[in-house]
Amino acid sequence: MIVQSDVYNAKIRNLIVAAITSNLKHAADPASVPIDAGTPDGKATGLRQSSVVSCINLATITDTLVAKTIGQLSTTLMQRVDDCLKAALGLP
Repeated sequence: MIVQSDVYNAKIRNLIVAAITSNLKHAADPASVPIDAGTPDGKATGLRQSSVVSCINLATITDTLVAKTIGQLSTTLMQRVDDCLKAALGLP
């Protein structure tokens, strides 16, 4: 998942991303956001199965590695990702 500001997405060719995994083992971690694929918010993400956005290990990749957009997160899920990033980075 791209977690970088849209402003920077337009300016530079590198993207900051958070991993999305179907391994739900760390779903309760404050630096992770569980997504239930069976809910309306979960279905809108385009994920085929329940998953976790993990902000524990962020990466920088070139934009050429992103093939397509599969979905989007609701405002509620995006706020939870914002909180997840703050927890992972130790921000207030």
